[in-house]
Amino acid sequence: MKRAYLLPLLLLASCGEAVKDDHFANDVQEARAEAPAVTPPAVPVRIGDLGPNFNACNAAGTSRHLDPAAAERLQVRAAPFDAAEETGAIPAGARFFICARSLDQRWLGVVYDEAGALSPACGVSRPVTSRRGYEGPCRSGWISAAFVRQIAG
Repeated sequence: MKRAYLLPLLLLASCGEAVKDDHFANDVQEARAEAPAVTPPAVPVRIGDLGPNFNACNAAGTSRHLDPAAAERLQVRAAPFDAAEETGAIPAGARFFICARSLDQRWLGVVYDEAGALSPACGVSRPVTSRRGYEGPCRSGWISAAFVRQIAG
């Protein structure tokens, strides 16, 4: 019995003409063109996450998949997102401290010296009393984990 009602409904539905609805697509394109680019806010690199019995940053790394001969550099961002502001760059072969990871494990919070070495002057190779955002004297930011080879820790 149900099939008897369903068949006429399907026949009626197939009789109509397709209606062209371009205005929705145009509205979406206009909205995208007018919308300002959203830049994520800066996220400080946290140090001391393992507590006062461990170094402030518990690992070290170097870049990989970069060509030193071509002077390729690893972009450092203000937050763990592709759309975050670029705040610096680490040259191929430079070493840096790995202090934090993003929740999705795709970004690493690093502290690095401009000279490209693991400098004790950065203050993260020894314990700190509490967890906090890194404030210097070296530079810090977020880099893509895909371009990092961990060398210690």
